[in-house]
Amino acid sequence: MTRIVAGVAGGRRIDVPRSGTRPTSERVREALFGRLEHYGVVDGARVLDLCAGSGALGLEAASRGATDVTLVDAARPAAQICQANTRALGLKGVRTVTAKVAAFLAGPAGAPVDLVLIDPPYDVDETGVLAMLEPLARTEDPWLAPGAVIALERSTRSPEPSWPQGLRRFSEKRYGETAVWFAEPDVAENSENAETPGE
Repeated sequence: MTRIVAGVAGGRRIDVPRSGTRPTSERVREALFGRLEHYGVVDGARVLDLCAGSGALGLEAASRGATDVTLVDAARPAAQICQANTRALGLKGVRTVTAKVAAFLAGPAGAPVDLVLIDPPYDVDETGVLAMLEPLARTEDPWLAPGAVIALERSTRSPEPSWPQGLRRFSEKRYGETAVWFAEPDVAENSENAETPGE
């Protein structure tokens, strides 16, 4: 059983796809969101949940006060589960997009986001992970707001992701078999191209 850990939907159960996903455990989500709330990037935030699966991460963010959450998954069954979970929880400001992550990120960003949650299947190789990270580092029509945080979940057996120019890894936490890498826009690298560097 998978449940939302805290917030307005805390304790509520959500459905997960029958196959092809690996929902983040409640223990890891609790620890992860405790850290993200410490960083100040959840309440009132715009959030992307990439490789969303059941939507557990993005819905956790919405439950804890994120105001705009986009769940992205390439698999139609997963996207349908995301939509059903959103309706069942009655959370506002959540939308689901059925698309491959790289294709979605190649499109227009709209308003920059404060938090990006990425939990790719463990069989996605490092090249595939880098393809998700590179569009997040762009400075024209940027995806990331100043001070945004990327939280990337991987197996502890996976190497550290290759961070593209424009992103800087600032922390890593391990929870059992799960590693979470935290990154942010690299202001020093981006400031030469940006009109107003982030603080």
